[in-house]
Amino acid sequence: MNYIKFGNTGMDVSPICLGCMSFGDASTGFQGWTLPENESNAIIKRAVELGINFFDTANCYSLGTSEEYLGRALKEYTKRDETVIATKVFFRMGDGPNRQGLSRKAIMQEAEASLKRLGTDYIDLYIIHRWDYSVPIEETMSALHDLVKSGKVRYIGASSMFAWQFRKTLYTAEKHGWTRFVSMQNHYNLIYREDEREMLPLCKDEKIVSTPYSPLASGRLSRGKGADTKRTKTDQAQRSKYGSTEREDQAIIDRVAELAQKRNITRSQVSLAWLLHKGCLPVIGSTKIAHLEDSIKAIGITLSQDEITYLEEPYVPHKIVGPLAPEPNWIHGSH
Repeated sequence: MNYIKFGNTGMDVSPICLGCMSFGDASTGFQGWTLPENESNAIIKRAVELGINFFDTANCYSLGTSEEYLGRALKEYTKRDETVIATKVFFRMGDGPNRQGLSRKAIMQEAEASLKRLGTDYIDLYIIHRWDYSVPIEETMSALHDLVKSGKVRYIGASSMFAWQFRKTLYTAEKHGWTRFVSMQNHYNLIYREDEREMLPLCKDEKIVSTPYSPLASGRLSRGKGADTKRTKTDQAQRSKYGSTEREDQAIIDRVAELAQKRNITRSQVSLAWLLHKGCLPVIGSTKIAHLEDSIKAIGITLSQDEITYLEEPYVPHKIVGPLAPEPNWIHGSH
């Protein structure tokens, strides 16, 4: 594995991150297709063997059990100092007040809870999962800065929001001398490219790395039309993201399949190689070791400019999916 710097930081990461939303206790009601701990462990172990040192989870994934599974596995299979752990805060973690959002109270208590579940003294990358319209951005950025200064967090990142919101966080940090975000985990793949309009140019200008989630569009870019899995049958989130544009997206999916056959590689490798070409560090989910082993091979694949143009050409504008509207519907597991 050739490790690279994480954006404009000195931290070394694998070019592909293992997303851990697939891991956790399904009885929590978060998602019906998550893997139990023994199956999760096997995938995490194989990821470590393949050289992956970057792992992404969230407090809300299976109500904290994803963090628990990841923390226990990493203690068994790798060295903490060589590993980069990312987790997130925002979505509801229980009934009653102060159990969601980005207030100082919520951030501090959820960071402590995540540290406990992960079984570690610090979080390498602490990500705000969404924008909180109900909390002043100064309160959020001040709390995150204090976590960094306390040593409990090394770097901070953000996830799906509008570019004007992300710019406001950067301005607020600059104004007060607080810690800036170093990464943006946005919704971005070959069939959803809306962030190319404003978010990605902003990130490039500010030297902020993009770590896109859903790089394979919940599997739509990696398998044939009509292929059924447990996730396709039960994952409402992926249908809400891509269900309304199936006809338009199919032209791109067909080109991915065509190029994969021509190059004698897999569809997943084509799709991930495209993101790597864009300078992104994709967060891949995996429910099977074979899928993980397949995805990691994308790191060594180079696409020509003609191939990239061919893949991108059929794209049509999509409705925005990811950032929350001003009156959000608080739903667990937006991605």
